[in-house]
Amino acid sequence: MTATAAEPPATGLRSLLSETWQDLRTAHPVRILRLLRTGMLVMVCATAVVYLVTATQGGQEVATVRQSRTAAVQLRDAQDAVGPAKKALDGVNRTTQIEMTGPGHDFENTTARIGTLLTAAAQGNAAGATGRAQFQFVQWQLLICQQLVNTAVSDYPRNGQEGVDSAGGKLTAARLKDPDTGREVPGTGGLRDSIEDLRNLQNAGLARQHDAGWLDPVQLWGVALAPPAVMLLLFCATARVLALRFRRRVGGRLLATLGVTVAVTAVSVGLTMWDEARLAPHPAAGHPAVMALVLLALAVAGVLNHLAYRPRLAEYRYPRP
Repeated sequence: MTATAAEPPATGLRSLLSETWQDLRTAHPVRILRLLRTGMLVMVCATAVVYLVTATQGGQEVATVRQSRTAAVQLRDAQDAVGPAKKALDGVNRTTQIEMTGPGHDFENTTARIGTLLTAAAQGNAAGATGRAQFQFVQWQLLICQQLVNTAVSDYPRNGQEGVDSAGGKLTAARLKDPDTGREVPGTGGLRDSIEDLRNLQNAGLARQHDAGWLDPVQLWGVALAPPAVMLLLFCATARVLALRFRRRVGGRLLATLGVTVAVTAVSVGLTMWDEARLAPHPAAGHPAVMALVLLALAVAGVLNHLAYRPRLAEYRYPRP
């Protein structure tokens, strides 16, 4: 029953395709040329749409990758600053004046800089919800380290230098190791190792951003080449109709239409990939001057397409079907 119920729609579709094909085979050559001319013009318009989408969306994705790259640099600077913060604390601790001076300006300024770098880097998070959670964990860990140091300074008369050393050690504590394999356990260790885990997470997200959306070469070339590929088929069909029905060859105008469309496609894809490679703050593909030139070139291609078919269509004076 199921197969029988599904059979009529399939048969109807085959019948429709067969009738369409027979209609095209027996259609007047003028009608065929008009259809081909319209198809070529539609592909020129499709090329314009693909270019505009590529230029705008690709530019936004390049900006996102650039922001994530900046965040990666800020995380590296934050990780590098943990060591100097610990060194500054140790230096103050050895002076035995820590009760009066506190952790010291160098320690406070360095940890404040780490916090500022982490806050700025969070704006370029490339790892989604996991990245946000890791950022919150690292910022919380920095705050805990600062509070432990301040508490150790307050309790200095009772615990002395050992208490400050223990609190400061949370900044650079080593990772835990698996007792069976001896390997370091991810997600453990002090602030420096936590920032390193965050960096690895962000770098993985940044790598995915480089190959996602319009920055994916396969998707970019696949979508961009679709209109020129269809145009090439229509061009070949036009050449066959002209040769069989008109005993003529394809003119230079139609060839120029195809050439301009292919050139625009190559330029748009090339500029998008170039913008990605240099992470341009002002992408060339979406520059107003470039967009104006590209759209002007496609407008010229549309005019050439019309002029290419006009002489053959003028040979007949029959009313349009």
